[in-house]
Parts: sequence; C-alpha cells; structure tokens
Amino acid sequence: MKYFKLTVFILIAFTFFGCGPYSFTGVNQLTAKTFQVNYFQNNAPLIEPGLERDFTLALQDIILNQTSLDLVKSGADLTYEGEIVEYRISPTTATADNRAAQNRLTISVNVRFFDKNDEESDLEKRFSFFYDYDGSAQLVGSQKDTAIEEIFERITQDIFNATLAKW
Repeated sequence: MKYFKLTVFILIAFTFFGCGPYSFTGVNQLTAKTFQVNYFQNNAPLIEPGLERDFTLALQDIILNQTSLDLVKSGADLTYEGEIVEYRISPTTATADNRAAQNRLTISVNVRFFDKNDEESDLEKRFSFFYDYDGSAQLVGSQKDTAIEEIFERITQDIFNATLAKW
C-alpha cells in the first residue's frame, strides 16, 4: 500500500508539473510579458487618410484580446513595426461591354517582428488581403469601412498566427 501511494503521488506530480506551462497561442509566457506596436507608416502609392492609425490600433487590439501580454510604449519583449505598402483598387472581372463587373480593394503590410528573448523568432514578412465589391458601386462610407475592417481583421490574424501562434 505504501508503494502504491508513492506511485500515485509521482504520477500526479508528473502530470501537473512535468510538461510545464503551455500556451495555445505559442507565446512563451515565461519570458514574454510585454509587447509594443510601433506606428505603421502609410507608404502606399495611393494614400487613404487614417489607414495607418487604424491598422496600428487593430494590431494592438488583436494581441491584447488574444494574449495576456501587456501593451507598453517602449522596451517591450515583443516589438512589431513596419509599413503599409499597398492600397490598390483594381477591376477583377469585366462585363461584355468592357466595364468592371467587380472591383477589388487590396491592402498589403510589411511587418517586422522582434522577440527580445528569442532572436530566432524574429520575422520580416509581407501580409496582404483583399475585399471584392460590385463594379458599379463606389467604395465610400460604410462600404469602405466594412472593406477595410474585414481586410484588417484577416491581416492582423495572419500576423498574430505567424508571430505568436507559430501557425
């Protein structure tokens, strides 16, 4: 009976402490406690006012919402920086009389990611996504806001997956 209790105790100890903490996001919670998102400049040939501010805030929000990391202004364990390199509207399909049946808004962002505690995780990569809309419609007002929001949601999730979730 004495050996049975000892064996059960050892198994329970290994079960709870053997693997260490695990994070479904891939972030090493033991070393990374803070992150910062530097202002993303808009270097696209076609400038949409406020786009850089909105993207910077969207990236901050997704990291705050999906991790327990704290946002700081400088000296963070994880740093994001980069620039918006493309904001383009182009036709994707045409009608029989050579008019655009559908247009596409494409936004691309070049991101540099630095992990102060693990330099092998550093990354520089271009992320891009698009939104298709009717060729007879103008991309203004709420439709433009919806398009940009959908694109940013996808791009920021892709950035999160590539840098923190390691997917």
